[in-house]
Amino acid sequence: MTGIDLGGKVALVTGASRGIGAAVARRLAQAGARVAVNYHASPDAATAIVASINDSGGEAILAGGDVSQEEAAQSVIKRVVDHFGRVDILVNNAGITKDRLLLRMTPEDFDGVMNVNLRGAFLCTKYIMPHLIRQRSGRVINMSSVVGLSGNPGQANYAAAKAGLVGLTKAVAREVASRNVTVNALAPGYISTAMVDELTEETQKKILSNIPMGRFGTAEDVAEAVVFIASDGASYITGQVLTIDGGMIA
Repeated sequence: MTGIDLGGKVALVTGASRGIGAAVARRLAQAGARVAVNYHASPDAATAIVASINDSGGEAILAGGDVSQEEAAQSVIKRVVDHFGRVDILVNNAGITKDRLLLRMTPEDFDGVMNVNLRGAFLCTKYIMPHLIRQRSGRVINMSSVVGLSGNPGQANYAAAKAGLVGLTKAVAREVASRNVTVNALAPGYISTAMVDELTEETQKKILSNIPMGRFGTAEDVAEAVVFIASDGASYITGQVLTIDGGMIA
């Protein structure tokens, strides 16, 4: 998708200090978008991402803040608009895991994951939407997961949050379609990030046996999909969930 041009567009990527978020921020910048890199707990990593984008000829800024908190989410979006003068693309990528079997999962485990993964996306979408509606164009891309579609033992909180993102996507897509704003979700499968790297070799082999393509995905695979959904070529796609999983839940 090297031919996609997002020049003139401004993108905010939440949770962009590492993994999929960092790859998305870099790829959007490569496509010509100016990018705001949001982070909460990893300022040094986020600073490195911004530096790498700017050193490569792109334009990026830091936009720190815990987007699960209302005032912080508002502040992040204000920072982007104040600096760039507009915002066009929101990638709700911020997420955490607190995996545990249901009987051992605490209410704090559940609430923590729901707050970051689902409430954060709600808040950012809510407060960015007036800008998108006003300019009658925009893209909201929610990072769900195949776990939100299929479930997974030990991840009741994570699966619930990611399934909630699907519902949020479809509802908001219907609300804003007439304003030329699209809302879609991506549902990655097992992607080669730190989380997958921490799995034992035996667990990795078991997972790979259920992936028809026989490999884990890369953060760049997800980033390419984000760039397409953010482009003019996807202007008639809204309310959809695109799985990026090598056929795992086909």
